[in-house]
Amino acid sequence: MKKSLFLFAFAFLYIIAFGQKKNNGTIYIDHPAIAVVDEFEKATVAGDSAKIAGFLTDDFKSYNGTTTSLNDPATDKTAYLNNILRYSREMDYFAIEQIPGSYPDALEYKKDNKDGETVVQDWLMVKGVHKATGVKLDAAAQRIYYLTKDNKIKKIINYSNGKVIDEIFASFSDRTNGKIYNHHENINTIRKAVYAFEKGDVDKSLSFFSDEARVYDINIEWGKYFTKAETKANWQKFLNDFEIKNIDMVGYPDYLEYEMDNGREVLSWWKFNVVRKADKKAIVFPIHISSGFDEKGKIVSQIMYYSMSLLTQK
Repeated sequence: MKKSLFLFAFAFLYIIAFGQKKNNGTIYIDHPAIAVVDEFEKATVAGDSAKIAGFLTDDFKSYNGTTTSLNDPATDKTAYLNNILRYSREMDYFAIEQIPGSYPDALEYKKDNKDGETVVQDWLMVKGVHKATGVKLDAAAQRIYYLTKDNKIKKIINYSNGKVIDEIFASFSDRTNGKIYNHHENINTIRKAVYAFEKGDVDKSLSFFSDEARVYDINIEWGKYFTKAETKANWQKFLNDFEIKNIDMVGYPDYLEYEMDNGREVLSWWKFNVVRKADKKAIVFPIHISSGFDEKGKIVSQIMYYSMSLLTQK
């Protein structure tokens, strides 16, 4: 009896897990509707208004798939043509490409599809450089095309990130982004940190850094950084290998207090005069330091730009 109940229960679970599938049409990797969408996108890149219009039904509608309002009106055929043609007119190097590894799908649904329409889903990279502002468009987008039985596009839903377009519009007018100081406590901190290093006092130099500070070096792999402890070891090694004769400030540092992102950055330029201890070679090399600060006046990030080849040349 127990065995029979177990088998019944297993069969019941199997039906629940695997018996609820119901086919609602067919997905195609090759389909006439996909070819139509491909030609439509080529016409868009070419800026061929007559050809673009020829692909669309008279009652065509376009929708923004990322809208935050359910009441946003659709864009009709005339307005859509005016909008889409701006890309080819206003962009250099305008292109529409498949996202690598993706391909369009054509879906023929059974349910609620009495007119035999086809839906094409496409995953794209829209590329270009805006002629007037220099803003680079290199953004992913998903487009869902609804095609009639005779392969006319009746609706498009577009899913894309509008931040690039917002940046283009914002770039048509001048705006400020904070203040630049030539004297500030954070500038004082940079001078104290650099001159402590000049005197070989690594501990004092790093005392101006937060414990979580990240130190980047232009000569290492992009995205990699050194912790405060690793930086101490690196700087001590430099002092072991080189004698610092003096460090000269070039020009004067700038402290930039940004409105956007609440940023705080000191930009400074220096000339290092050192002697390589191994062969007594005198070396002069420039270095640019970009130092990010927190609200408490501690250095939380630092990027150092210099040529390693100057230190290693024979």
